[in-house]
Amino acid sequence: MNHIDLNRRHAVITGGAQGLGFAIAERMLASGASVSLWDKDPALLKDAWEKLQVAGTVTTEVVDVADEASVNAAVANTVKQHGAIDILVASAGIAGPNFKTWEYPVDAWRQVMEINLTGVFFCCRAIVPGMMERNYGRIVNISSIAGKEGNPTASGYSASKAGVIALTKSLGKETASYNIAVNCITPAAAKTRIFEQLSQEHIDFMLSKIPRGRFLMPEELSAMVAWLVSEENSFTTGAVFDLSGGRATY
Repeated sequence: MNHIDLNRRHAVITGGAQGLGFAIAERMLASGASVSLWDKDPALLKDAWEKLQVAGTVTTEVVDVADEASVNAAVANTVKQHGAIDILVASAGIAGPNFKTWEYPVDAWRQVMEINLTGVFFCCRAIVPGMMERNYGRIVNISSIAGKEGNPTASGYSASKAGVIALTKSLGKETASYNIAVNCITPAAAKTRIFEQLSQEHIDFMLSKIPRGRFLMPEELSAMVAWLVSEENSFTTGAVFDLSGGRATY
């Protein structure tokens, strides 16, 4: 594993108690950062903390990213504990159900949008001003290849992840003069607990579209994130990085 220098940096990782967020937390700690895990599930947070605290400084916050007050409170608590937030990785998300667009449940659509897109907005909105004050920050938003290509029977998820791409580009341009890098990653599917929300038919469809012939490994994503949130990434902002195993068509 290549060593990325994140010493003296503090990272907030939403959805950090499991899946891709947990893998990113592992890599951040291995690179010398201290980490705050934000997640909605207290039991998963406790389990993640127990596994990770031997690797470095780890704190946890029970946060509903779709709730503005919850996000603002978590920011205040994190800054009180750690002094500043240098890095944000917005990884929290849900897949939503699999339906044709005209059959997609309205309540499910709203939930997917609130967590996957509005949640990223709330976190960026609350954290960016502190980064601007210090003239430094690194943000990586986890989108999806579905946000570029649109997956059938997943219009809610696809649309929410397309929104994350556009939000990233807007924020990257707005903060470019502050030494803040805002980028997003569009991974193909990784075999995490989010698969429990998907039909087997949809899982098979996703795999069939990946030329590599396999799903993404979480540590492959965390390796890219580690560089994007480092000081070495001093120029790239508002960009989209594919981790699609060859699937991306544009």
